[in-house]
Amino acid sequence: MVSNKRNKLWLIWFVPIVIDICVVSFFGLKYLDFGTEKVYFFNVDYLNNKEFLFVAFTAVSWIISTYFIKFYKIDRYTTDFKILSLLLKQFLLFTLIVYTFIGIFRSVDIQATVTLKYLIISFSIIGVIKLFVQYINRKSAIFLKDNLKEVIIVGNGEGAKELEQLFHSKKELGFKLLNVYNKTNSNHHVSESLRFIEQHVDLDEIYCAIDELAEEEINEFVRLASLNNIQLKFIPEANKHHTKRLIIDYYNYQPILSIKQAALNNEVNQFIKRIFDVVFSVFIIVFVLSWVTIILGLLIKLESRGSVFYKHTRHGINYKPFTCYKFRSLRNVKFPISEQVIEDDTRVTRIGRIIRRTSIDELPQFVNVLLGDMSVVGPRPHMLPYTSAYAKKIDKYEFAYRHMVKPGITGLAQIKGFRGEIKNDEDIINRVKYDIFYIEN
Repeated sequence: MVSNKRNKLWLIWFVPIVIDICVVSFFGLKYLDFGTEKVYFFNVDYLNNKEFLFVAFTAVSWIISTYFIKFYKIDRYTTDFKILSLLLKQFLLFTLIVYTFIGIFRSVDIQATVTLKYLIISFSIIGVIKLFVQYINRKSAIFLKDNLKEVIIVGNGEGAKELEQLFHSKKELGFKLLNVYNKTNSNHHVSESLRFIEQHVDLDEIYCAIDELAEEEINEFVRLASLNNIQLKFIPEANKHHTKRLIIDYYNYQPILSIKQAALNNEVNQFIKRIFDVVFSVFIIVFVLSWVTIILGLLIKLESRGSVFYKHTRHGINYKPFTCYKFRSLRNVKFPISEQVIEDDTRVTRIGRIIRRTSIDELPQFVNVLLGDMSVVGPRPHMLPYTSAYAKKIDKYEFAYRHMVKPGITGLAQIKGFRGEIKNDEDIINRVKYDIFYIEN
């Protein structure tokens, strides 16, 4: 089964690249004016054609840039959020590529608005195609049962149970769970799984709860997986530090595992993210915040005396405190800073309810983004008293890990619906869970 699937991999990898290159090349030739001045790079005339050079430059640059950001490394279980993140990275990289080409050929006189129009149209089409193909790919797993991965799970811990539930509930991911084995089930004991693997050489993947197996059992799974070309994966327990991405180093043949630093903190990702933050925040401040502040300022002042803005200290990257800005939504009365605003809170003004419900009160935080204290997307920052309180309720490592990146105006937790008042421990646990997922991916 594995060999049959691999025969199709070249097609699955090759076709999307060709389609995307055709899209960016076609709309580049359609919208960009390359001028009439000739160039003399080659002895053959048609090779000096700027349109031809643009297509060739685009194709080579596209292949190289997408390779480095793993633009086409997408499976059925790749989230739409991850796909949009890849599109944004490639958009920024390809923008630099286009302006590099324009810089090489100074005779190419193209307005910035035209270039932006070309890039937006091209990437909108590529994005729609990519999301549509992903949708069809997932649906084919449900209705056609096409190209399913046959897997087994070995283990009975929390991680193994969560994975089993995921395989049953998310058919669109394309996994066909054949059996679950553990040491407490006499009918499906771990020893039975070894015989099952020997009899089912077409098995695609084995998921083992590493904490539940003895060393000799792990070695036997490794041997059988290698012998039958089956991919072996280990399930860590959810409450262990090794659930994070690990990197392995060798000290004179001695393997050493260490926790990988946040992906957002490498130089390339920081540079790309900062460019996006600055450009987007300047756009919002100039074209939205400038006039919204005047209107809201009048409405806030008319209903309640006091400042239009509310300033408070929150924890940023590496727990560094910073002053966070919001439109004031509460009446100008003194209350303990640790007292959380709840639903139907009498301190909230009428205009305050509207701007809190629509998150308009967060708009001044684009100033924080421009100053470098925050990012557009990231874990939401908490006020200082809340940080200490929440850290006691959940794993300290998890809570510290979310402070390894800049906080954001919005984040994956908010997109998933965990926003507003924190009513119980489950709310903050889920927020941190999605924050960690965003940081690691």
